[in-house]
Amino acid sequence: MSLRPRKGQPVAFGRELAVQPQEPIKAISGLRFNIQTQDGGEVLVDYARLTPRWLALAFARALRRLAGLGGRLSVRSTVAAYARTLSLFLTYMAETGDVPDAPGLLQARHIDGFEAWLAANGKSPIHLMTILTKVIVALREIAAEGTTTFSDTLHDRLAYTTLRSIPSSHPRDAYSPYIARQLRDAARADIGRIFRRFRKPRPVAADSDLKILEDSAHAHIDARGVLFHTDRKYKALLHARRVRGLSSGNFCHQLHEWHYLTSHHVIPLLVFLALETGLEIECCKTLTVECLQNPANGTVEIAYVKRRAHGAEHKTLRVRDGSSRTPGGLIRWVIAMTAAARKHRPSDRLWLHYGFGGLKSGLKDTQYLVDAWTKEHNILDDGGHPLHLELSRLRKTHKALWYLKTEGHMTRFAVGHTREVAARHYADIPALRPLHETTIADAFNEAVTSALSPIILTPENEDAWRNDPVAASAVAPAGSDPIALLDGEQDIWLASCGGFFSSPYGERGSPCSLPFWGCLECPNAVITARKLPAILSFLDFLEEQRLSLSSNHWATKFAAAHTRITRHILPAFSAATVDEARRLLAHEPVSVYLPPEVSL
Repeated sequence: MSLRPRKGQPVAFGRELAVQPQEPIKAISGLRFNIQTQDGGEVLVDYARLTPRWLALAFARALRRLAGLGGRLSVRSTVAAYARTLSLFLTYMAETGDVPDAPGLLQARHIDGFEAWLAANGKSPIHLMTILTKVIVALREIAAEGTTTFSDTLHDRLAYTTLRSIPSSHPRDAYSPYIARQLRDAARADIGRIFRRFRKPRPVAADSDLKILEDSAHAHIDARGVLFHTDRKYKALLHARRVRGLSSGNFCHQLHEWHYLTSHHVIPLLVFLALETGLEIECCKTLTVECLQNPANGTVEIAYVKRRAHGAEHKTLRVRDGSSRTPGGLIRWVIAMTAAARKHRPSDRLWLHYGFGGLKSGLKDTQYLVDAWTKEHNILDDGGHPLHLELSRLRKTHKALWYLKTEGHMTRFAVGHTREVAARHYADIPALRPLHETTIADAFNEAVTSALSPIILTPENEDAWRNDPVAASAVAPAGSDPIALLDGEQDIWLASCGGFFSSPYGERGSPCSLPFWGCLECPNAVITARKLPAILSFLDFLEEQRLSLSSNHWATKFAAAHTRITRHILPAFSAATVDEARRLLAHEPVSVYLPPEVSL
């Protein structure tokens, strides 16, 4: 037998081996069915009583395709909103009595009439547009299907949503740092209590009979997962507690919280995680037990799914990892604490907890739990009223706090977004508007101050000028001798003048026409520590004039000079320098002001 391989032969397939293409999915013939959404939810669609039947069937088929794999509707709440809106459109046509019997009879006036009907029922322009959008999207999907033929007028109407002018929507705002601090403190306090609860052993009843019943109840939970309130063991334990005068309110919940996270535990964990990471709340709710990846240098990546990021749903975010006060450490602890529940209800969802009489996977309809949590901790809004917490605003709150921490530095602030998106969606929000307005005002004040202010030299700056006259000439008023200014050769009462005959407030070559306190607003003026006694003397004069003049008259003449002295000149010098100037003024009053031209 030869060990050499045989020469291969070309492979050929006959027609009889070809696999027939799968038949297209059959059209929906029923009007009551469930839709399994991409996020794991389920939506019941019931159009059985709606007319016309052909349009109800078309809507049902369109909704199934939109919510299918690769469709634009991936979240349960969105699919449910579409189902309600489409049935509302059919209800409108039934109320008006204008029900088309065939697809060709459905006209643009039906959509326009529905829009007017919504407006008459008090829908706001933004809400009206969101409702109309769902109907337009469904009708476009029906037209794209190819099995239903619409009229030309309806095709033209489907090209736009509404002819009404839609005002700009208000962006979702962040909570203030005051509210964020309350939320973070309350969440941390609850997390600490939850940790301590799981670490300490269960209390043992002093009564031996009661202890036997409690041990039996806990053993049942360990073995079967849940002890229902209809179970004999639970009824016997509850009766025994009542006989002994012990409280039995919410006792079933108390039994299970020694074994599992409960629905009340999940809220502070969720709030803390959203505030610390900035993850969208819908992404926090759908985290899995395998979400932690690639740990390195005290950090770890959180892998999550953002359903509305079409084409880029799978994302990661690197966060701190370590103790339970870090996002990574918190998620590790939650995974450990939910391990017992996964034995009885297998699930890869992170938030597996006990609630509503059983083990629940994931989070749905949590607003009433959120309201109870904020009420329990007495969390107040900025006006001192009880806070209505919206979990969807926590991401904006995290971004706003990070914006304040980075001082608006866009390179550091724009994490996970382009600078344009970060600026538009997370920096330009009402909560940060006072900061932006203050920054702009400060910038204008600084520009005006630098353009119309004198040169202020502290004793250290004077020494620098004397040591380097060449460099000082570049800073001193144009055409002036910096050493002469320092030696007092060009002194006037409040400052040294670097250009008395080249004032920016008059014609070149003519003497300065401003009053002597105009030096405080002149770029030709140089103020040194030697002039502080005169400035303090003038400040005393201004305060005396405030007592004798009307407030408007005083503000017109002296307010600018008073502000310049108190806010710009005196703060530039050290407290010791100013105190020394006051002592000199007390011992040697300043001589009478004489302008330079008198000595010429």
